[in-house]
Amino acid sequence: MSPCGPATDSAQCPALLVSAPASGQGKTLVTAALARRHRRAGRRVRVFKCGPDFLDPMILERASGAPVHQLDLFMVGEEECRRLLHEAAQDADVILVEGVMGLYDGDPSAADLAARFGLPVLAVLDGSAMAQTFGALVLGLARYRSDTRLLGVLANRVGSARHGEMLEESLPDGIAWLGALARDPDLAFPERHLGLLQADEIADLDARLDRAAASLPEGADWLPEAVTFSAPARRPVPARSLEGHTIAVARDAAFGFIYPANIACLEALGVRIVYFSPLEDTALPACDAVWLPGGYPELHAQRLSANTPLITDLQSHHRAGKPILAECGGMLFCLETLAPRESAPVPMAGLLPGHAALQPRLAALGLQEVALEGGSLRGHTFHYSTMETSLSPIAQSRSPRGRAGEDVFASGRLTATYMHLYFASAPDGRRCFSRKAQRAPVPKVLPTAPVARRNPQGPDGLAPLQCAMATSGGVASSDGTTSPASASAKRPLARTRPWLTAQIAAWVRFWTMSLRRIALT
Repeated sequence: MSPCGPATDSAQCPALLVSAPASGQGKTLVTAALARRHRRAGRRVRVFKCGPDFLDPMILERASGAPVHQLDLFMVGEEECRRLLHEAAQDADVILVEGVMGLYDGDPSAADLAARFGLPVLAVLDGSAMAQTFGALVLGLARYRSDTRLLGVLANRVGSARHGEMLEESLPDGIAWLGALARDPDLAFPERHLGLLQADEIADLDARLDRAAASLPEGADWLPEAVTFSAPARRPVPARSLEGHTIAVARDAAFGFIYPANIACLEALGVRIVYFSPLEDTALPACDAVWLPGGYPELHAQRLSANTPLITDLQSHHRAGKPILAECGGMLFCLETLAPRESAPVPMAGLLPGHAALQPRLAALGLQEVALEGGSLRGHTFHYSTMETSLSPIAQSRSPRGRAGEDVFASGRLTATYMHLYFASAPDGRRCFSRKAQRAPVPKVLPTAPVARRNPQGPDGLAPLQCAMATSGGVASSDGTTSPASASAKRPLARTRPWLTAQIAAWVRFWTMSLRRIALT
């Protein structure tokens, strides 16, 4: 690592954190509408997303016309958040940050981020089924913590002009009324089990964004007050230790959960990125390593299974001892079979012994950190599938509170886990592709192994989650993170509960150990 130059002075830019009392209130819609409104007014808009999320940022990127990065005090880290905000403030006319869940939910929460960087808060409330109670909720949001400043409120799904007046009249003194969005089903973004549809799947997305921007109340595109963002501390610049290496990244409708920061991290190490589609392409591009990110393989299982030439090429890559990193959905693709919800198992690539099945309920969700030989990496887990395998884990993640989480598995130079990794959370990413990484033995994968069995129901009716790619996985526990679920070790499993700990952190940690097994030749 070489030292970087001195940090620049502080920077100022109008900024706003868009939050709500709970999920489902319309944060993404309002943030996207504001971004599109400012953009149409000729302003340079930078949008960030609080917490781990792949889907909302896709919509926000389309609305703003610029990449959307994560801000999270745990996964991204305070200094990296500071650097991202300071960098944006130097170029943008306005900064918008979409919160996660409710304003005060999680640890760290959106309120923690707002307090740390002095971001004023715009609260979005679904007013469809209330009147005067609207004001009581706003009062609670404003007074719950003294270090969080609620600047104003915008009502969503309002039934009529009179309804909007009632909501406005209920507000306590000192809270600005920024107007209302009328109830309009056509404004809502379509969803599925993991959240919003991917931006490329919404054919009329730009028309929806324009309509949402036009539907904002008059004056909604006002510029909030300028926030001063202090210069980040000096940080080392990673050496280009992977110069000359090429990583093939799966990217299509089945595999699209990719943080822009991860790509930037690899490119900063000198990696050449090439993309391919496991759905459409019949061969891997020339590459030294393959990254199979998360996504929706269950929605495209038959097409993936039918792409025999691509699978054969991937198997050859694996047998040649070249690195593969498979995260969540990418790991499911590497198994012997995958059973979509209420469907028969479908053969997959067969690089790993094991079988997975989609469940009707959430299996695991929460922030994670995994300690590997070369350091620690942070990320998160969020999946509806359960899995069983004969492999033993090489590492296991922990929640921010220390609870056991997802396992990491290795087969040859294939590394797999249910975790979505935030590469930049490691101090030096070159070990992910270390030439010295020891190869794990490649287990024999049976062509006709039994289908993944449904595990006994847990106390809340949720089948315990059984690993992700080689032996064990995790089930969300009472703090919103995951507990181990090893098929081979038969460890006890915790219950799943709705996510209450989400967000993510920093700049190079996972390729430091798990990907140490993913060594380039």
